[in-house]
Amino acid sequence: MGSELNTSTRLLPPPGPKIRRPVPSDPYPPCNPPLFNDAMSVRTTVFIDEQGCSPESELDEDDQRSYHWVMYDTQADKQEPIGVIRLVPPPHPPHEVHLSNGGPNHSKSGSEGHAQHEEPCVKLTRVAVLPAYRGLGLSRKLVDTTLNWAAGHKEDISSALGPKESWNGLVLVHAQVQVEALYARMGFVTDEIWIDTFEVDASRLPVKSHGTPRTSNSGLVSEG
Repeated sequence: MGSELNTSTRLLPPPGPKIRRPVPSDPYPPCNPPLFNDAMSVRTTVFIDEQGCSPESELDEDDQRSYHWVMYDTQADKQEPIGVIRLVPPPHPPHEVHLSNGGPNHSKSGSEGHAQHEEPCVKLTRVAVLPAYRGLGLSRKLVDTTLNWAAGHKEDISSALGPKESWNGLVLVHAQVQVEALYARMGFVTDEIWIDTFEVDASRLPVKSHGTPRTSNSGLVSEG
């Protein structure tokens, strides 16, 4: 893959509850927006075929309410979907986190020895680039595109929250361990508080950026 690659990125707003998971016998369900089928084709290749994740869990309850971006190789005769990212807006179920020895930044809430992370956040999930297109900085382009959109659409993101709540820029990425350094270069830090109860997959870490993200000459930074 040469440096002359040209790409475009398209946004799909929350597609609603009628979406279905594509299967080999029906790879492009007509009830799905075409952009969502393209997103699922990338996710199927990366998460199911390459990484061996469960097909049944690839389409989840967050898909219908999430914003989806699909990146295309625009040089192909037929534009090929090559990358995808999903922004899941708040609210999210509270994360109970184990507190060891307390500490100045730890407070107990609910059951003894646990606390809940309560500040509204957006989650960046299902970040994937096809194998042939890796090493070209496309994951970072996807993250930059998504966070730039989020910074300009705080009201849309906060619309599902209560009247006294708003999203103030907290971003959580559920990242695999091997790409932790990539997100660190974007201004994210591993959130130790969340690690104890983060899903069931020890190969993944929660990394977060606190503040309204923006782009600068040095890349993605956080303002807090």
